[in-house]
Amino acid sequence: MQAQIMNPVKKIFKKKSTKLAISISLGCLFSIVLFFLIIPKIYGLKYVAVKPIATPTTPVIIPDSLISNTLDANIVVTHLATPKPVKAIYMTSWVAGDLSFKNKLIKSIDDTELNSVIVDVKDTTGKISFAVNDPNLKKINSAENRIKDVRSFIDQLHKKNIYVIGRIAVFQDPFWAKKFPSDAVKTLSNKSALWQDNKCKRAIRRGHEKDCTYWIDSGSKDYWNYIAEVGDEAYALGFDELNFDYIRFPADGNMKDIYFPVSEGKVKSDVMTSFTKFLHDHFAGVNDEKTPRPKISADIFGLVTTEIDDLGIGQLLIPYATNFDYIMPMVYPSHFAPDTYGYKNPAIKPYEVVNFAIKKAVLRLKNANLDPYKLRPWLQDFNLGAIYTPEMVRDQIKATYDAGLDSWALWDPANTYTTNALLSS
Repeated sequence: MQAQIMNPVKKIFKKKSTKLAISISLGCLFSIVLFFLIIPKIYGLKYVAVKPIATPTTPVIIPDSLISNTLDANIVVTHLATPKPVKAIYMTSWVAGDLSFKNKLIKSIDDTELNSVIVDVKDTTGKISFAVNDPNLKKINSAENRIKDVRSFIDQLHKKNIYVIGRIAVFQDPFWAKKFPSDAVKTLSNKSALWQDNKCKRAIRRGHEKDCTYWIDSGSKDYWNYIAEVGDEAYALGFDELNFDYIRFPADGNMKDIYFPVSEGKVKSDVMTSFTKFLHDHFAGVNDEKTPRPKISADIFGLVTTEIDDLGIGQLLIPYATNFDYIMPMVYPSHFAPDTYGYKNPAIKPYEVVNFAIKKAVLRLKNANLDPYKLRPWLQDFNLGAIYTPEMVRDQIKATYDAGLDSWALWDPANTYTTNALLSS
């Protein structure tokens, strides 16, 4: 009888795991094409490793003796209130450091309904995007000064009433993994060897081990403190909100040969809930008593909106929504496996997929007595699974509105957005 009961459960779990693996594989494949073929051509790079009515808070002034960028020396740091609603696009740190390209995107914000921008503070290379002032961060030496005038850049955006969100990629961090391997995810067969996800293995096959995105054990409290310091640095420089990405355990690769030196034997969702609580308490205070402070947001897998288990990566909707000001589910239709939500090819059903996922998430937050306006979905503005037309981009925005929300962000790693899908300012 026990075996008969367990078999359907195993079948369901296997189905979910397969969908998750397919979704991750699609995302990884897309990332490889973009970051190693398309983006270098756009940027000329060679890889070496309605506007908001916003009221500034009391200026946060950093002593001139700590200013690392000469152009920023006379800038008084201010912060904008979160606009209602937020309508954002993502900007890489490389674009933020390229005068022509970033000005093109700023013009897009000026000319359309957009009012916010999400800029890399620390991406999946593990490198911080600008020179740092904090002595501990300087000692770690993880900064790569891609945005040389970061305070002037943010000041320019603030003068246009553009809300600035800093994106921090968390547990995918090859720099930290190599510098502090005791915190890194290892192989079970050789506990001194760094574990490789599928993206890393493909990089090695191409002879580019330097492009491996190694993982940090999500239970490493030394690393937690480091992430908090990165967030503090970003807020002190003027970022209004901190957005945390890759706040999960790894999910694609040889999961039978994986070892977590800190979290081994622990429940993954418990580890991640503890980390999200740590971030909340650090930035907001245990009782939300800290002021002024940055708003904090978290990126989650699209499937987390509808699934009640942690998908093997530690992400649960309600604990995340409890500990963050905003939750940003990545409901890119192309990243859902075939037959998800009953659609053979989710990529060609942008309205249906986004609307179904967000409606479920809204209901779940309401049932947990949480504000559904904490939800701010990432929407697809790139070609994968289909050529995304302005109509398909706009369909996702409409799906978000029809689900009862009003905020959203567009994602395109190449930063070439479909402005024809947006309303004029």
